Amino acid sequence: MPNSKVSKILLVLLTTAFAHAQQPASVQDSALQQEIIAHERAGLDAFKTGDIKAFADSTAEDAVFIDSGGIATKAEVLEHVAGFRLTDYTMADIKFVALSADSGLIAYRLTETGNSHGHDFTVRVYISSLWAKHSGKWLCEFSQETAVRQPAPPVVPKPTP
Repeated sequence: MPNSKVSKILLVLLTTAFAHAQQPASVQDSALQQEIIAHERAGLDAFKTGDIKAFADSTAEDAVFIDSGGIATKAEVLEHVAGFRLTDYTMADIKFVALSADSGLIAYRLTETGNSHGHDFTVRVYISSLWAKHSGKWLCEFSQETAVRQPAPPVVPKPTP
């Protein structure tokens, strides 16, 4: 049941993030961070080249995805991205938490431009992704996308009559 898995993932993430916040980063964590970021970039690059198979191959079969549309499975995401192509992206403000020697969480701000189902777009979102190594292969287990809130327009006082 996806909601049960999401709850478990979020509990593990919160518990581990709190524990790691108390510890200094190690050289091993740095190497792990760079490896996970490279896999995240490879997934984004697959959307630039239209290589949906590469994206699918780097995603766990039971992966959970969350965005403004709700919770989705790998199959649902692959169906949706069939008409999706990135032309450019920028990752910024990357944060990392090592969860084990073979897993970690990254969170970052993503600015992306592209075309989705015939419509050009430019968006800014916050992404969090959980990566884990299974039998020597890195797979994305969980990803959440949250739209960056746009600042409210300035309030202009109305002239008094």
